[in-house]
Amino acid sequence: MRRMFSTAAVVLSAALTLTACGGGGGGGNPLDTTSAAPTGSATGGGGGTVVIGSFDFDESVLLGSIYAQALEAKGVTVEEKPRIGSREVVYDQVKSGGLTLVPEYNGNLLAFIDQQNKAATTEEVNAALKEKLPAELEVLESSPAEDKDTLSISKDTQSKQSVNTMEDLAKVSKDMIVGGPPEFKKRWEAPFKEVYGIQFKQWKPTGPATADAIKDGSIQVGNVFSTDPKITANNLVPLQDTKNIFPAQNVTPLLNKAGATDTVRTTLNAISAKLTTDSLLDMMQKIAVNKDEPATVAKEWLSANGLG
Repeated sequence: MRRMFSTAAVVLSAALTLTACGGGGGGGNPLDTTSAAPTGSATGGGGGTVVIGSFDFDESVLLGSIYAQALEAKGVTVEEKPRIGSREVVYDQVKSGGLTLVPEYNGNLLAFIDQQNKAATTEEVNAALKEKLPAELEVLESSPAEDKDTLSISKDTQSKQSVNTMEDLAKVSKDMIVGGPPEFKKRWEAPFKEVYGIQFKQWKPTGPATADAIKDGSIQVGNVFSTDPKITANNLVPLQDTKNIFPAQNVTPLLNKAGATDTVRTTLNAISAKLTTDSLLDMMQKIAVNKDEPATVAKEWLSANGLG
């Protein structure tokens, strides 16, 4: 899944993908690699600019804001480019230096760069990443916070179809419509079939509305992340992944080495040390249910943990 294009081709591809995903950005064109200060000049005390991107969903925006505010508190000049789009877009931007860093999920990152890798635990995944990432990139310390992919169904479907595991799902999946991000089918159709024998009637791109689409019945099963408050609010049931097809998904900073400084590394590692799954779920509850702004929630968490 690695790509080697000219700079112009990368930007054109990214722009087209953004249009398809409907991803937006704040503070200017998120794909403009010429407008940001060179990431290699990034230092503490305002000696350069650290450009922080995020994927096109609230949790990633929240994590990007946590990184940004913590670095600003250390005197680092920061520019945020939120909601850029999918990993296919964001990864190329970090690799090219248009972005200095992005909050990543280690398991999905590994699957993106090496789809055949069988690493499952946090330690295995991070060891594989250090081996497989290109020379320009590095991952910092992973947090205990984990947001795993799930295939989720409604409690009504669970009861009627007696589906509790992904193995159970394989017996009825041919009559089901599955939803998820636009790139979900490309990433997971082959592994689902190979590992579990799961084949769906139809794949539908539902994006951030996946949990709601399960609730209203327009899809029967969907890719919902484990920290999504709508799992509880919509009475959904994440199916047990008995064969561990979904690897560890610890929140892990992905960094372009040219933008790395000791201040950047130590600040982000301090965040990772204190970020837990429970705290992430609590913050997402405030955003999804209370409608608080991600930046406000990020500031509160940093202050409560002595990092802001």
